Amino acid sequence: MVEQEGNDDVVGSSGRVSDDHLAVEIPDTAHQISHDSWFQVGFVLTTGINSAYVLGYSGTVMVPLGWIGGVVGLILATAISLYANSLVAKLHEFGGKRHIRYRDLAGFIYGKRAYSLTWGLQYVNLFMINVGYIILAGSSLKAIYVLFRDDNLMKLPYFIVIAGFACALFALAVPHLSALRIWLAFSTFFSLVYIIVGFALSFKDGIEAPPRDYNIPGSKSAKIFTTIGAAANLVFAFNTGMLPEIQATVRKPVVGNMMKALYFQFTVGVFPMYAITFVGYWAYGSSTSTYLLNSVNGPIWLKTFANISAFLQTVIALHIFASPMYEYLDTKYEIKGSALALRNLGFRILVRGGYLALITFVSALLPFLGDFMSLTGAVSTFPLTFILANHMYLVAKKNKLTSLQKSWHWLNVVFFGCMSIAAAVSALKLIADHSNTYHVFADL
Repeated sequence: MVEQEGNDDVVGSSGRVSDDHLAVEIPDTAHQISHDSWFQVGFVLTTGINSAYVLGYSGTVMVPLGWIGGVVGLILATAISLYANSLVAKLHEFGGKRHIRYRDLAGFIYGKRAYSLTWGLQYVNLFMINVGYIILAGSSLKAIYVLFRDDNLMKLPYFIVIAGFACALFALAVPHLSALRIWLAFSTFFSLVYIIVGFALSFKDGIEAPPRDYNIPGSKSAKIFTTIGAAANLVFAFNTGMLPEIQATVRKPVVGNMMKALYFQFTVGVFPMYAITFVGYWAYGSSTSTYLLNSVNGPIWLKTFANISAFLQTVIALHIFASPMYEYLDTKYEIKGSALALRNLGFRILVRGGYLALITFVSALLPFLGDFMSLTGAVSTFPLTFILANHMYLVAKKNKLTSLQKSWHWLNVVFFGCMSIAAAVSALKLIADHSNTYHVFADL
């Protein structure tokens, strides 16, 4: 690990951070903070938006919502997500302290129970996001295999295991979030490859194809559940549930620089996602695959290149969303100093390797990507990004808000609370339905 540089950048030193009856012990961090430019942080955020998950949005968002619902939903989700993330970013220095973890901020505002609850929600959110990344990485490897051999000897669970091993190797090589640096450039390149290839081949197929069916599939009752699930996927597309952890890496002034990064994410960063999502649905209609590169037609070498890029980008993106868990473990067991130190390297092999082995096992056991996206959005992304963000801001700024502003934040809390419950029920039903259709370790 790289140690923190200078006392001015040390945040969250052990101590009491709230009133005595709400006190929470906040440990120092073993990871590097206050080191990165807003531009690098903007690319970290954009990497999440334009990860290989974008190859599924045509099928998991547009197909259940149709043209009007999908386009309007994506635009609204962009605006609402920018607003909610800006609320959290502005609370980063609330109370005269920097809060470098989401749970630290919640604990400072509410107390110990909220600290534990927020950490639980965040852990579930990041764990399930990483499950989805492993499934995506395995799917891209299987897509390459099928291009050259369609003998069905190698099944999806095998490729998921290979993907998990690759992610573990990367986790050993990159000690913390700030150390990504050059890897973010590679990530951007890989993203552009599969987005441009997917866009171009889908556009070509769309021009040559006969008229497509854009009707939303399913019975009336089924459409209700798939529509709610798609709404959860919209939320999932834009939100990380770890904004304070990312903001901790940015240089001072941390709020101003983080806002620049967010504006970059939600302007320049969203256009590639929009492009691949809309053209994929336009080209294939309601038959669009949940992994777009399985639908496109084109030269084998080009599709192979796109799938390899999707696999490699996924390995990098997973590391971002696993970093809060790595930070927690490294801090708890005081893993500091050189990344090549024998103790530090051995710890990462054992602990990070074990963590990724568990994620890989769950991914292979239940490889239902769209359902995982819906459930993640419902049980953790909605509460973390919208419900908690609005309520924390309401509590922190209550003396500075007008009655109209307070009513607005309460409306958001209630609305997204209802959405979270509805989306959770919908996602669980879809998982139950698919579990009846597919067996565990399914070859999808």
